[in-house]
Formats: sequence, structure tokens, C-alpha cells
Amino acid sequence: MPVDPQIQALLDLQTQFGFQGIATVAPDAAGVRAFMAQMRVPVEVEEVRSVEDLSCPGPGSDIELRLYRPLDQAVHPVLVWIHGGGWTIGDIETSDGTARALANASGAAVISVGYRLAPEHPFPAAVEDSWAALGWIHDHAGQLGLDAGRLAVGGDSAGGNLAAVVSLLARDAGGPPIRYQLLVYPATDGRLQWPSLSENGLGYFMTSEDVEWFYRQYAPPDREDWRMSPLLAPDHHGLPPALVITAEFDPIRDEGEAYATTLRSAGVDTELIRFDGMIHGFFGMHATVDVARQAVDRAGRAVRDALA
Repeated sequence: MPVDPQIQALLDLQTQFGFQGIATVAPDAAGVRAFMAQMRVPVEVEEVRSVEDLSCPGPGSDIELRLYRPLDQAVHPVLVWIHGGGWTIGDIETSDGTARALANASGAAVISVGYRLAPEHPFPAAVEDSWAALGWIHDHAGQLGLDAGRLAVGGDSAGGNLAAVVSLLARDAGGPPIRYQLLVYPATDGRLQWPSLSENGLGYFMTSEDVEWFYRQYAPPDREDWRMSPLLAPDHHGLPPALVITAEFDPIRDEGEAYATTLRSAGVDTELIRFDGMIHGFFGMHATVDVARQAVDRAGRAVRDALA
């Protein structure tokens, strides 16, 4: 299938401005963050019932959290949302629109996690912060008027990686009890050996060079620790049901789909949806790209059904 016309228009605009990939725009992570902040285009965000900034103790410093309550007045289940950005860029602000949309689409309160970023805080800092935040959210849900017994985790890209990892950690630790995983084009294998890396490695916003750059910021050369590459975990039995979303023209498409296959092989109820014509990052474009809106709504329904 060709690239979706709405996505192609964005790619054409990037080409006009000479954009050749995230890894080419600045010499270091701070420069990349500054560039991406300049690239952000203001869009109208969804109204939710309330937004509240919180924090919880973390292994290095307090972890920023942001709680979004959907428009209805129920006692809500909880979706812990972990943002993407290659463990290096992105934050609660960049994922604000997605968190709002997921709250209304799922009927769950969404709590977004602001974990420490690499290279200032390399692996396993992001894992440690995500795990600490998950535990705190579970333990304090009742105080926040939320239902700790109906808990899901989710994330996109690096956030999908971290959501998969904390699901494995929670299984091995006997809790918190996670009822669902929402994994949006997750990074699952730091060995970077899958065909989609070359097939989709240039011309679709995120390049294969970008993927390698992100891993260099975050991880040591040996990337077979399953907390970095959850596909390599020795056992995937007993994990929560999952929805795995991938994009046709994504360099890391194959490893996300391999993770879905691995979960299914371990007896985990797993749905895999590949969105044809889409690129890495499309899920966050729901305000302007029709298929992205469909993906968010589909993800929201899956979370709603799982936490009903």
C-alpha cells in the first residue's frame, strides 16, 4: 500500500526543508530536543474533565506525573502511559494530546510518566522510573479516586518498550496486577537485525540511523538485557493481554510484530494491528491524520473493554 496521502504531505514538507532524520539535526541530545521543540506545531487538544500535575518518589529524583480524568464522572480505571522519544527526547508535554485523547477514548484516567532521559540518565534509569511510578500509582490510586484493581499500562515506541518491560517486572514480582498492555510500535529488540530497518530505513521520518542513534544514547553496546530488549526475555508466559499496534513504513515494525507473535506463542491473548500507509510516530498525529484518529479510538476501545 502507498503512504497515506495525509502522511505523504508531511513527508513532502520535511523534504522541502531538507530534513533527513532526527540524528542529523544536532550534534547532541540537547540539540535534538531543542530542534524537536521548534518543530512542534500547535494543535487543538481535546478537553478532558481535569488535568492534575503530580509527582512520586523515584530512585534518582522525584518523577513527574500528570493525571488526566475523562469527561464522564465515573470512578475510573487507570492507564499508565509512558511516552516515546527513543528514551532521549519527549516528555509529559509532548504526549499531552495523546494522553487526553486516550482518556476520552478509553474511559480510563490516564497518568503520564515523566521518566529520566538519556544520555544524562542511561539505561536502566527509564526502566527504574517507570517501575517506581507504576508501583506508586497502584498504591495511591484509591487516594486519587481511581480503581487500583483495573490497571493497564501503555506506551508508544520507547514508551511501548518500557510498558512491555514493566509488565514483565510486575509478573515476576507478583504485582502490581496489570490487566492490559497497550504497545504502540514498541521497540523490543536492541540487536537491530530485522528487515524493516533497511526496508523502511530512509524517507519515512524516522530513519534506521535514528534508531541506532537513540540506542547509542540510551544503552550499552551489548543490548541483550531483556529490560532493554523485552523480546529476549526468557519467558513470556503469564503476561497481561495485549494490543500491539504497528505501522507499515516503520523501521521497527518487524520487532513489534515479532513481540506480538512471541506473546501469542506463550499463550498471551494478543491482538496485532498493522496500520497500512502509516509511519513511526503516526499515533501522535491523531489531531490531523484520519487513520491516526482511528488508531487512537481503536486503542481506547481495547483498553475500555479490558478494564470494564
